[in-house]
Amino acid sequence: MAGSQPKKNSFFGGAAILAAGIIIVKIIGALYKIPLGRILSDAAFADFNIAYSIYALLIVISTGGLPVALSKMVSEAHTTGRGNQVQKVFRLSLVAFCTLGTITCLIMFLFPRQLADFMNNSRSYYSILALAPALFFICPLSALRGYFQGHSLMTPTAVSQIIEAMCKLVFGLSLAWLMVRWGMDESMAAGGAIVGVSIGCALAAGYMFIVYRGYRAKTPKYSDTPEESGQILRTLLSLAIPITLGSSVMAVATLIDNSLVMGRLQDAVGLTEDAAATLKGVYDKAVTLYNLPAQFMPPLTASVIPAVSAAQALKDYRQSALVSETALRTTALLIIPAGVGLSVLAEPIVRLLYPATDVALAGWTLSILGFAAIFVCLMLVCNAILQAHKHAAITMVTTLAGCALKIVMNYVLVGNPAINIWGAAFSTLACFGLIALVELVIIKILLPGTLSYLRVFVKPVINSAVMGLAVWAVFGLSSKWLAGVGPFGDAGTLSGLGNAACVVIAVGVGVVIYFALVLLTRAISRDDLSLMPKGDKIAKLLRLR
Repeated sequence: MAGSQPKKNSFFGGAAILAAGIIIVKIIGALYKIPLGRILSDAAFADFNIAYSIYALLIVISTGGLPVALSKMVSEAHTTGRGNQVQKVFRLSLVAFCTLGTITCLIMFLFPRQLADFMNNSRSYYSILALAPALFFICPLSALRGYFQGHSLMTPTAVSQIIEAMCKLVFGLSLAWLMVRWGMDESMAAGGAIVGVSIGCALAAGYMFIVYRGYRAKTPKYSDTPEESGQILRTLLSLAIPITLGSSVMAVATLIDNSLVMGRLQDAVGLTEDAAATLKGVYDKAVTLYNLPAQFMPPLTASVIPAVSAAQALKDYRQSALVSETALRTTALLIIPAGVGLSVLAEPIVRLLYPATDVALAGWTLSILGFAAIFVCLMLVCNAILQAHKHAAITMVTTLAGCALKIVMNYVLVGNPAINIWGAAFSTLACFGLIALVELVIIKILLPGTLSYLRVFVKPVINSAVMGLAVWAVFGLSSKWLAGVGPFGDAGTLSGLGNAACVVIAVGVGVVIYFALVLLTRAISRDDLSLMPKGDKIAKLLRLR
């Protein structure tokens, strides 16, 4: 077990710090997005998401690589005791961030109508306008986060993320609910929901500036001579631009994809803009649920890079392969049953969370996207492994290929009146399936003989299939039983409460069965559990070797 100790320290040290804040933020995000889908109509929900795709691209352009580059430069200068270099790097970065923030903010503020028309959805005008201030505040906020992370101070970042998420939840949901209740235009209600994002960014940035001033007041004076401004900016950009380009691929593809889907529904299928937005909104509600598993991947993927890099630096290639295999198996153990569960219970889950939407359409879409969620998570961990092996360019190429396939399939399938919005689900599955499978093949070539995909995938796939069948059977049996029982159903039909009860029963049984199968088949090892807090004690309790 001595050989697994570096891996344990790398994984646990990185994941423990990141996980707590990220999990809280993601839970708050789910509490925001799911109720929002109940408050807004399908069409208004599409308006919200289309504006957000524009915002996401502009965020990547303005903050995609700079925080990472800033954090790296601050960390290097701080480690060597060059305090004046730290401050000059931060000041120049802050100017760059604020400049980019102002430019991107003005793009959304001055051209909301043109951006809405480009997305083939004039209804998204108010949402685009409401998001403009968020871009101004997110840039200095990102600079401050990079500064503190460079000092290995994660608490300010975590707190600011929670502030941002809570404001989005409280202000966004409240404004959307009030505007719908007052009978205002539903597109304006979508804009009201998005105002919470701008308020959250503003308050989080204010909090970070207060913390920064307090930290600076306690910082001692330094005597080092910082580098010239031009040299600092060149170094900053040389680090930031490749990261930004890599991060932009998916954001650009998503933007084009959203515009293309709306355009094809109108031009090829012959729907009105409102009808197209309604179909897109139904699809977006299924996408909200399919995105949930991937939201919890960052702690694992962020920990893979230092763990593999450390093994590579020591030329311990066996340890590098062991870490990679453990990361993939951990992902498979967690994500495959989640994706299967989403697919098997797709329609009941949609009926539970979005009863006012087109349940049949959204449920069918989610049944396809549930399998896509598995490939998305595998792609994320594969990207981290390839980046750790200094093959980041490969991830950009595979992502470009997947996105190109998605755009072509959407053009063909969504434009087919017999398929229309269903084509978007198929193209998503094909896109991420291609990326994940190609990257898995490349990783196997990079780590020959030491990484076994049989050990990684066979047991999780078999256990998840058995669990899926059990969940399907339990839901069917319980729904028949409860269909005529008091408040749970009437005349052989499940009520909303009955559907909720059946979902809870099926999920509960599925969790118990899957956990039992994992233990019976020894699908999890002591090394896998070592990635988690108290993992060694859990392994001892379960008598794992």
